[in-house]
Amino acid sequence: MSGHSKWATTKHKKAALDAKRGKLFAKLIKNIEVAARTGGPDPDANPTLFDAIFKAKKNSVPNDNIERARKRGGGLEAGGADWQTIMYEGYAPGGVAVLIECLTDNRNRAASEVRVALTRNGGSLADPNSVSYMFNRKGVVLVPKDGVDEDDVLAAVLEAGAEEVNDLGDSFEVVSEAGDLVPVRKALQEAGIDYDSAESSFLPTMSVQLDEDGAKKVFRLIDALEDSDDVQNVFANFDVSDEIMEKLEA
Repeated sequence: MSGHSKWATTKHKKAALDAKRGKLFAKLIKNIEVAARTGGPDPDANPTLFDAIFKAKKNSVPNDNIERARKRGGGLEAGGADWQTIMYEGYAPGGVAVLIECLTDNRNRAASEVRVALTRNGGSLADPNSVSYMFNRKGVVLVPKDGVDEDDVLAAVLEAGAEEVNDLGDSFEVVSEAGDLVPVRKALQEAGIDYDSAESSFLPTMSVQLDEDGAKKVFRLIDALEDSDDVQNVFANFDVSDEIMEKLEA
């Protein structure tokens, strides 16, 4: 189980009460706009758009906002920004490798904000390809545990190409090759199993074990990065024990 997954789950639980909800909405809307521009505005013909809309609805983004973003991205309505995807690589305290995925309409601003967040929180920017080799692009589906057990999930997804199902406490994480994400998601739908999100992600191939102090520093750095409007996702290769996570959550 990757530390990133545990951290994602912790954040997922807090999302409904999160003071940064406006930022979350903005990021989800940006995802929709980019997906519609890249693959067309029809979610039935564009799985990435379908998944972006689904996640936005799960996080209570109003339907009007979703629809406008879909139309802007698909060229059906004026006003879409020229979003560019940029990946930055860096190190957090303790030698933790960090991949920072930005969606921005201003490369210089994004680079500056990422650099400042890293250096102010004990991290540093790294050269391209110096940490990305420690991650693999995977499909990740998060399934809440409401009335579903691991055997139900496994039975639904194994034939569809799932590689593993991890127990994250309140939810299961279904991991597959990125190309098998849509079949896995459809297999869950056909089995009548609800899920919270289905998206392409970067999972670490090796992890750095953190103590309580190290975990605090890394989480502070990730928070600083995610505070930037240009940063969409942060992936890191740390691992934190359940005991330390419970202390930090308390």
